[in-house]
Amino acid sequence: MMLPLMPAGVGRDGLDLLCVGAHSDDLEIGCAGTILRLRRELPLARVTWVVLSGGAERAQEARAGARQVLGRQKDARLIQANFRDGFFPYTAVEIKEFFEGLKREVTPDIVFTHFREDRHQDHRLVSDLTYNTFRDHLILEYEIFKIDGDIGQPNLYVPLDAVTATRKVKMLMRTFGSQRDKRWFSEDAFLALLRLRGAEAGSPSGFAEAFFARKIVV
Repeated sequence: MMLPLMPAGVGRDGLDLLCVGAHSDDLEIGCAGTILRLRRELPLARVTWVVLSGGAERAQEARAGARQVLGRQKDARLIQANFRDGFFPYTAVEIKEFFEGLKREVTPDIVFTHFREDRHQDHRLVSDLTYNTFRDHLILEYEIFKIDGDIGQPNLYVPLDAVTATRKVKMLMRTFGSQRDKRWFSEDAFLALLRLRGAEAGSPSGFAEAFFARKIVV
């Protein structure tokens, strides 16, 4: 049995979203389709798009990806940090301080962050710090398809129309050239995951993104 839920009780200006990713392509892989759908169907007050690691090439990709997902969204903001890729657990104090600063700047209705059981050490730390910092918020953990074999069993689905699903995958392949040499970074792999989640969700189009929602108050 599936029970559709819609966000309720938001301010007059719409939903305030916080989207947090460890690397330049994480948010686009994990939740770009959902953000595109929310932009189309619901009023959004503000979207804060946070990418925690950089380097010249990947920082440029992060900006390009954010522009394509957020478009002309009013009050959309990209925050680009420069923590060292692959070393997050060893610089956790500095990243924790970054999150504390973020908490003073935003009060989101929904936070998108990494899956807590992701095997990538950077992703896990970001997820842990998200829960540590935003204790009274709705947090949705997105999934990253990759070589680790750590895809879980999500419990929240966002159906996507075929145009949005295709737009997401084409954008990933076009924007993130630094990742194309990875065996898992391929158009058919991304579409396969969207199809799998679409089948699980009973999506009319056959496509969906999936999330882990550990605590929901209705």
